[in-house]
Amino acid sequence: MTDIKAVLAQCPLFAGFPETAFRDLAAIARIRRFEADELIHSKGSATSTLNVIASGVVRISSVNPAGREATLVMFSAGTWFGDSVFSPGMRRVYGATAHEAATLVEFPGDLFRELMARYPECYPVIVDMVSRRLWAAMSIIEDDALRGIAARVGRRLLFLAQIQGNDVVGTDPVTIWITREHLANMMGMTRQGVHKWIKDFERRGLVQLAYGRITLTDPVVLQRHLDTID
Repeated sequence: MTDIKAVLAQCPLFAGFPETAFRDLAAIARIRRFEADELIHSKGSATSTLNVIASGVVRISSVNPAGREATLVMFSAGTWFGDSVFSPGMRRVYGATAHEAATLVEFPGDLFRELMARYPECYPVIVDMVSRRLWAAMSIIEDDALRGIAARVGRRLLFLAQIQGNDVVGTDPVTIWITREHLANMMGMTRQGVHKWIKDFERRGLVQLAYGRITLTDPVVLQRHLDTID
């Protein structure tokens, strides 16, 4: 059985809510379970919900008119998605699919916004979290325009590590649940092009590779290495 309060306590978006609010949050939440590759919501859908991942991995993507899917980001346990919940009436700008079997804690948008109004002390943290995501997205645009392939690959790994938490990545290892194929798809590159630099990072001891995941052994050291290359 999913402990909703425990899941929310691990999600940085809820750090601004007082302890007394968690009972109210649990009261409006519902648990949803998805099998691997099952659609959670499609791009352009109007329903507004906020989702917190209790377990599993969720793939955020977009599909072009020809049916080609582009992976935008992977979210794992403790992460939230559903930014349209903060803009009533705005349709979802991306789709979400269970990358592997996933359990979500879901909040209806209208009820969640009512709780935000009831507990206004939550606003500084929520605004900060949304702003950090915007900053991260702008950084990716900058990287694609100004940096070489090695720096782009390394900084995309750091971005994925940061977006899983509260944007504070230190010296502790961070595991990203993503394959090299999905990383290449995310960056609009070939698997071979990404693989070359991932293996170079592995030889330097900056990452460890395993089936379906990449572990940053020390994100700070990786960042220092990337600062030395274009």
